Amino acid sequence: MTELEIAGRVVELIRRLAGPDAQAEAVVTRADLALTRFANSFIHQNVAESGVGVRLRVHVDGRTAAGSGSLVDDDGLRALVERTLAAARLCPPDPAWPGLTPPSPIVASAVFDESTAFAEPDERAARVRDFVDAVGGLEAAGYCRTSYRSGAFANSAGHSALGRTTEAAMDGIARIGGSDGVARHCADRLADLDGAALGARAAAKARAAADPVELPPGRYEVVLEPAAVADLLQNLSWYGFNGKRYAERQSFAEPGAEQFDRSVTLVDDPLHGSAFPYDLEGSPRRALTLVDAGTTRAVAHDRRSGAELGTGSTGHGMIGASTFGPTPRNIRLLAAPADAAGGGVGAAATGGTAAAGATGGGSVATGVTGAVADPDTAELLADVQRGLLVSDFWYTRVLDPKSLVITGLTRNGVWLVEDGVPTRPVRDFRFTESYPRALGPGAVLGLGRWSVRQPDRIDGVWWEAPPLRLAAWNFTGGASG
Repeated sequence: MTELEIAGRVVELIRRLAGPDAQAEAVVTRADLALTRFANSFIHQNVAESGVGVRLRVHVDGRTAAGSGSLVDDDGLRALVERTLAAARLCPPDPAWPGLTPPSPIVASAVFDESTAFAEPDERAARVRDFVDAVGGLEAAGYCRTSYRSGAFANSAGHSALGRTTEAAMDGIARIGGSDGVARHCADRLADLDGAALGARAAAKARAAADPVELPPGRYEVVLEPAAVADLLQNLSWYGFNGKRYAERQSFAEPGAEQFDRSVTLVDDPLHGSAFPYDLEGSPRRALTLVDAGTTRAVAHDRRSGAELGTGSTGHGMIGASTFGPTPRNIRLLAAPADAAGGGVGAAATGGTAAAGATGGGSVATGVTGAVADPDTAELLADVQRGLLVSDFWYTRVLDPKSLVITGLTRNGVWLVEDGVPTRPVRDFRFTESYPRALGPGAVLGLGRWSVRQPDRIDGVWWEAPPLRLAAWNFTGGASG
């Protein structure tokens, strides 16, 4: 059976076993995932999996329950339906049930590349080889992955939808002594991943990060590379633009208020890249402007949180939305327009996207700057009198969800910038910072003109941003504590 036939079969079983008044929705996803992992400059693992998953949600006699399974023959589907109906009888009443998605137009999936969908292991291995060769003898580790998903949705209200998508990603580290350099890129097509360019970038940063000095904690002007900006977008998504948290007044978001610098425009744009055109509830997915020129405009909703606030779904129904809340998963920080300060020439207001090597759209600059910064980042550094260039953040944790104060660590390279030039590597810092405050009115001094898509741990989830220059970042501890 096709995915749509399976989904229709599940809905029909609910109707037969629970009666015509039962409401049901079924999501069927066929996934082909493959990963080539390397360490110590050798491939040590190549794995692939292919399977079909079915997720069912029913609303019967005022009660709601969900179930999932991977057996798609008649016996397997019937068992899924029976145990989900049994679970519904044990659940408490659900007076906030928002109902099913009515028949709605769904646009075709924006991205599908057959060569990526059916990529062979040697095609991923070739990019790993290019990465390892490009690091020039440094120790290399990381992965190259490809994914292909096709799926269907059907519910008892007569709504159905189809989708398919592909994605490729590479994440690699080069190491020399105790110094690491990283390069990452996520793309719709495997052909867009340039292992050699990523390896050369990681190696240059690792070499330039050797023998770091320690600086005292304090507030520093910073230029954040796209990998670090991706952490900002992820945490803003989870804890700020989350419709459930907003409804519970646990989010900083105030739609209609100018909460960000006017250079900041954030768009959740699933159809820009590898994502299905519908969500777990069958609602259409579309571009959602979260922040427009500094003014907060929207938060993400599934049907339940949207009904509670009277706004409707924004296409963000997902697993866990009823407990954690619906979140954007494909946020783009739009690059600077051509005439913006720090933006330079070459990107429209819709934001530029970096080429395959994720090197900022041009050749590497010369000298010390070129060793640690692509031309786009170097342009932002040029006006920094004294500050820090930060490659990446990690191990970030929320201290205060309402103001979104985050603590975390830098990694994979930090450099002191003096008179527009990175002059020396710096040992890692701990920071404690309110992400909305750091991006607040007047706090953004420049945006790059080329966006780079950063992969998430989950395929289909990504964060896209240019480098970002901020007036201040609060570093609260150094290597000594």
